[in-house]
Amino acid sequence: MIGRLLLRLILVPLGAAMALAAAGALIVVTQWNAFHAVLAADPRAQQDYLFALIVAGPLLVSLMSTWAHYTFVPALAGVLVAETFAIRSWMFHAGNGALCALLGWTLTLDLRDQHHFLGNPTILVAAGIAAGFAYWLIAGWSAGFWKPVGDRGRHAEERPFA
Repeated sequence: MIGRLLLRLILVPLGAAMALAAAGALIVVTQWNAFHAVLAADPRAQQDYLFALIVAGPLLVSLMSTWAHYTFVPALAGVLVAETFAIRSWMFHAGNGALCALLGWTLTLDLRDQHHFLGNPTILVAAGIAAGFAYWLIAGWSAGFWKPVGDRGRHAEERPFA
């Protein structure tokens, strides 16, 4: 049981980190045109991509971190539910990511009105689905402390092919 607890203490944070990385990568790829719009607004930035990265990069990072803050806390509640009740369905984790991404999009209304980034909820819901699926690949498929993976000892007589 201690080994299972240690495994969960490693897999859950690793899964959360990979989920954030997957969502961030999808957002960066889909927001590439908005990044180019920021580049087009400043003629000096078009000549110097390092300068453009310095100008637009912190804006994109601050917007993504604010959105991630409003998204990550409800997602952790979903992960806690999944770990408590040993919910191992990829649909639960993808749905958790989509719902939390939509919630984060709703809560960052004032930031979306100020900037061109993160204005499309479809992109953020897709990022949430990608995050939920990434979490499921790392930690969600074996969720739950009380139901070990490969529990062969219980009800073996009820499974004729076990």
